[in-house]
Amino acid sequence: MYYTEFKRQMAKDPSKKLRIATIYSYAPNEEVKMIGALDEENSEDTNNLDASSRDFLENAIKDYNEMFNTNYDTSSDKFQNYYKDVSLRMKNRELDLLIVVNMFLTGFDATTLNTLWVDKNLKMHGLIQAFSRTNRILNSIKTFGNIVCFRNLQKEVDDAISLFGDKDAGGIVLMKRFTDYYNGFDENGKHNPGYVEMIEKLCSKFPLSDPRITGENNQKEFVTLFGAILRMRNLLSSFDDFKGNEIISERDFQDYMGRYQDIHDSLTPKIKDKKDIADDLVFETELIRQIEVNIDYILMLVEKYKEDHCEDKDLLITIRKAVDSSSELRSKKELIDDFISTVNEVDDVISSWKSYVSEQMIKDLDQIVADERLKPKETEKFIHNSFSDGMIKETGTGIDSLMPPMSRFGGGGNRAKKKHVVIDKLKGFFNKYQGIAPTI
Repeated sequence: MYYTEFKRQMAKDPSKKLRIATIYSYAPNEEVKMIGALDEENSEDTNNLDASSRDFLENAIKDYNEMFNTNYDTSSDKFQNYYKDVSLRMKNRELDLLIVVNMFLTGFDATTLNTLWVDKNLKMHGLIQAFSRTNRILNSIKTFGNIVCFRNLQKEVDDAISLFGDKDAGGIVLMKRFTDYYNGFDENGKHNPGYVEMIEKLCSKFPLSDPRITGENNQKEFVTLFGAILRMRNLLSSFDDFKGNEIISERDFQDYMGRYQDIHDSLTPKIKDKKDIADDLVFETELIRQIEVNIDYILMLVEKYKEDHCEDKDLLITIRKAVDSSSELRSKKELIDDFISTVNEVDDVISSWKSYVSEQMIKDLDQIVADERLKPKETEKFIHNSFSDGMIKETGTGIDSLMPPMSRFGGGGNRAKKKHVVIDKLKGFFNKYQGIAPTI
């Protein structure tokens, strides 16, 4: 029923297109009563299915074959391979949604799974087993899993957590209500500030009307507060109630992210040098990357700016704020600004941007080669490999191969200093063009 409904809605509205698969190998869902110990999974056996269930599964697998250009069916060998392929694609995030009946509950772990929808009566370790499919913590972005129940399992959840944890474990295992995180709550004699309080403190203590946050103690307080807001917004984003209740506008939030990035850039050298002020500062770089804009969004705004004959100064401010808020685009700010200054003269923004980047990239690399007397072909090869690897390798033969010949009588210190300068310039070049560079 679920699979059929999803297909109906996707056929009706192409914007709802999802990559959906289903897999089961025994009795239909409605025949399974309240279960504690889930039946042992048998990923190969479809013999217990009645004719209509098997025919339906056969057609669902045909849909899967069309989606991924595979050749599976419900016969024993091919169904086993279908199970393995579905498992792999789930782990690789090639499927958006998988509908199962008593499957993928044991021997399967994908940390990227974020939501489990439950339409089955569960209890005890059967419940814990099922819920555990989505509770794997992945990084600072995925700090919890979402469970959406279509049945009233509150008592069963409390009983299972008490048995497998302790009687007070529910407060640790389960998230609180939206209003608790949004407005704050008291627990064990301590007040835990909510999102509203955090935003009020941010706007009063660090108003955007002040152009800069000065003083290391103020900067440290701002980083700590804004980091807490980023974590809270990440948590609240799992609640539908948060949409439309963000309090702060998108543009103002980008302004604050820009300030956060400015402080990060200024304090990073001190963190590396282990100076006291930044010793215990933690920058939520993963959360920033999750919500930051990309170059496609910027080019869309540039297109609008061009259509307005480059007269919409408010739009220009929006573009610059968006760039400042992004850790990835900040290093490309000069490149983007220079391109915008020429956009009134181009016909197509996207193709002109690509040509502009290609030309500037060659000029910048040639300049580095000339200034540091590097070997051109070796430098070009090194940069090509760096973009392929996603990083500038500071050790190994790669960097040495492009260095200019230096007298051995000048002392090893001069060569080491020269190498350090070259690496810094190539890192700047790499950061400037990473993610937008054409193949060299």
